[in-house]
Amino acid sequence: MSSTISTIYPLHMEVQGSIQFAVNYIQKIEEFQVFVVKCSGLAVTETKKTYDLYVKCYLVPDNTRLGKRKTTVKKKTFHPTYNEVLKFKISLEELKEQNLNVSVWHNDLFGRNSFLGDVDLDFSEWDFDNTEINEYALKAKVPAERFGQLPSNLKENAGKMRVALKFVPQTIKGKGNKRAEAGELLIWVKDCKDLPPVRRLIINPFLNTVLPDTSRKNQQKTRVVKRTANPLFNHTMMYDGFRLEDLGEACAEITVWDHNQLQNHFI
Repeated sequence: MSSTISTIYPLHMEVQGSIQFAVNYIQKIEEFQVFVVKCSGLAVTETKKTYDLYVKCYLVPDNTRLGKRKTTVKKKTFHPTYNEVLKFKISLEELKEQNLNVSVWHNDLFGRNSFLGDVDLDFSEWDFDNTEINEYALKAKVPAERFGQLPSNLKENAGKMRVALKFVPQTIKGKGNKRAEAGELLIWVKDCKDLPPVRRLIINPFLNTVLPDTSRKNQQKTRVVKRTANPLFNHTMMYDGFRLEDLGEACAEITVWDHNQLQNHFI
C-alpha cells in the first residue's frame, strides 16, 4: 500500500478521448485553481445514447483533507464545455507534495455513476508559472501503472493493509410481483501492518472508507486503535442497494488516519 488513496475502479472499461484544463496558483491568497475547459472524443457505449457529464478533481494524498471539487453536470452530450474554475485553499509548499487527479464521470440519477477516464499530474517538479490550457489524453484507472508513475516521495513504504470484498445478492419484490436483484457490498478490513509514525509520535490509527459519486450514505469509519503501528480492526463496512451490474463501475477509497483530538493526520 502506498501513501496515496487505494482506489477500486472498473478495469475492463474502454477509455478514450481527452480533457482540456489549466492549473494556476495565486500566491497572494494561497489558492490553487483548476480551470476546466471541455472534454471531447469520449467513449460511446451501446447502453447510453448520451451522457450527463461532470469533472471531478482531487489532490492526492489529501493530507489537509481538502476533499474533492466538481464541475456542474452537462446533460445529454458527448462533448461538454464547462469553462469553470475549481478552487483549493493550500500553501504552495504543501501543493508541491501533491498529485492532481482529474477524472470524468457520467452522472446517473438512478444507479452508479460511470468512470470515463482520468489524468494525473505530479506537482513535485511542476512549473507553476505555466498557466496555459493543455489537452490531456484520458487514461483508464489501472492501479499498478498509476503506482509506477507516482513521485519518489510517495513510493516510500507506508505499511500494508489487508482488505476483502464480498457481494451478497438479495431478491427484492417489485410492482406486479416483478423481482429486482440487489444486494449488499461488504468491505472487510482485517488489519494494517508497519504504519509509519506521524511527526515521530506513536499513532492512533483508524480507517475511513468512501464510495464517491453516489447518493447513498457513503462514508464509514473503523474504531480507533490506540498507540500502535499494527492495528487489528476486523471491521466490516456494509453498503446496500447495489445491483450486480453496478459492481463493474464501483469505486471505493480507503484511507488510513491518525486520530488526534485537534486534527486527524493522513497516513
